[in-house]
Amino acid sequence: MTYRYEVAVRAEAKLGEGPTWDARGGRLIWVDILGSRVHTYEPGSGRRTVRATEQHVGAAKPRAGGGLVLNLRDGVGLVDPDGAFRWLHHEPVPGRRGNDAAVAPDGSLWAGTMRYDEAPGGGTLARFTGEGAVETVLDDVAVSNGTGWSPDGRLMYYIDSPTRRIDVLEYDGEARVGDRRPLAEIEDGAGFPDGLTVDADGCVWVALWDGGAVRRYTPAGDLDRVIELPTPRPTACAFGGPDLTDLYITTARTGLIAPLPLSGSLLVVPGAGKGLPQPAFAG
Repeated sequence: MTYRYEVAVRAEAKLGEGPTWDARGGRLIWVDILGSRVHTYEPGSGRRTVRATEQHVGAAKPRAGGGLVLNLRDGVGLVDPDGAFRWLHHEPVPGRRGNDAAVAPDGSLWAGTMRYDEAPGGGTLARFTGEGAVETVLDDVAVSNGTGWSPDGRLMYYIDSPTRRIDVLEYDGEARVGDRRPLAEIEDGAGFPDGLTVDADGCVWVALWDGGAVRRYTPAGDLDRVIELPTPRPTACAFGGPDLTDLYITTARTGLIAPLPLSGSLLVVPGAGKGLPQPAFAG
């Protein structure tokens, strides 16, 4: 099957990440982590917005009551509908920042961290409730990245990028995970798994950093689709659009000696598949 990508937003993001479809707003939300920017894009009108943050921002997700929840360098913050900012959980750790994050079926935020030097064991994955309660779920990771859930909510998929694995864990519907095992492993020379999304068939789509592609794996771990891209560092993917059939892909230009023209842009593959509605953060 041949896929055709388009340029949704031509940009020069240092480290584009975390595309998320906001169904209520009819817009895609994504971030430039190292540029400290939160972007929105409305495909219906072409309207775009950019919000600067005071520190590096790993992810931005819509809140159930409006506004955004942000996974920042020093913790998790809230942007209210009027634009005001406040901390939900403030926990600065020298040399560490927030990275990818996802909202679970129960409305909790699962936010990852990593050290700037990507040291093994320096990152975490923690669960945040809307009331601000926090629980560390995984405490020995290097680069906490893609997180997502199966359509029935019984499995959680997770990536710690240097392991080159997409892992699958049993999920109890709230805070507990167990029985972690590899779903698939990325072979040498194909890049590192980064962000992921799960489609309506239960398949896992993963962006390959330094692999220049997005792959789809079946629930059994079989590779069945590959989308080749015009830039070596795709970072994450998510389905969006009114019917959740368009696959949006963020990309990065950081670390590239000679960035290609579309490095740092937001790409889209129309009609790539069928996504799942994403819950908003309950806070």
